Amino acid sequence: MAGAGKMLGEIKWATRQRLQYIEILAYYTGVVSRSDVARAFGISDAAATKDLKYYSDIAPENLIYKHAVFGFVPGPRFREVFADLSPARVLPMIEANLTGYEGPYGDHPVFEIAVEHLNLPRRLPGKAVLAQITRAIHACKKLLVSYRSLSGKDIDQKRIIEPHALVNTGHRWHVRAYNERNFDFRDFVLSRFVAAECLDTGAESNAQYDDDWMEQVSLQLAPHPGLNETNRQSLLIDYGASDGIIEIHIRRALIGYLLQQLSVDTTADHSMNPRRYQLVVMNRDEIEPFASWAFE
Repeated sequence: MAGAGKMLGEIKWATRQRLQYIEILAYYTGVVSRSDVARAFGISDAAATKDLKYYSDIAPENLIYKHAVFGFVPGPRFREVFADLSPARVLPMIEANLTGYEGPYGDHPVFEIAVEHLNLPRRLPGKAVLAQITRAIHACKKLLVSYRSLSGKDIDQKRIIEPHALVNTGHRWHVRAYNERNFDFRDFVLSRFVAAECLDTGAESNAQYDDDWMEQVSLQLAPHPGLNETNRQSLLIDYGASDGIIEIHIRRALIGYLLQQLSVDTTADHSMNPRRYQLVVMNRDEIEPFASWAFE
């Protein structure tokens, strides 16, 4: 086992990507072939054969060659070696690799699994603006920006912020930053930046000073009491919950966005339509101070 561990640590990054692909494809489609690997990575059949043999040398019980499908299928004692095979990690990978190579009928999915997603309006800035923002985050610099808030105040007035992270709420992108004008940390909607310039001046703040970013809380949700018992039990199964509670550990700064994304009834008396807002907050007193806007 020690030798195997050393061998895994010496594998080059590009090779690891191909071995990871072999593992994911075999497990989630039930078969992986030499031609699959060759097409996905643009390598020769001989090189693909070498990768498959290398994988089998490292994990000899994982793959079994099956003549009927001209490829390798997962063995009964299959265990993951290179890839995190949890759905939370694999589904985004399958979606991201939707168009892997060009086939006779157009682009062909790398994982041989068709994926479709909603074409939501893109709420993003131009690439030049985004580059200045990401450079400021990477280099820990101050950022001079022109930002349009929904209030419409100070549209043409520039401000200096000190960004430390990007946030994807599932609905839109934000920039988490220290705002020198108000002396606090807050979120800025990425698509509302009109202009941005990464300054040479180093930022005086960072994520360590952002208490709501650094501190995590346990958000406790439950099925809406207005739902019938069958629907409540189905929701608990849907969220993989136990003991009737859906528990999510999250940064305090992101609580409000999660409540929005999950369509949680945040009223004190659970008066919202349970067919539309299927979850309620169980630890409201603990959570509300950090996301008061979501409880209005």
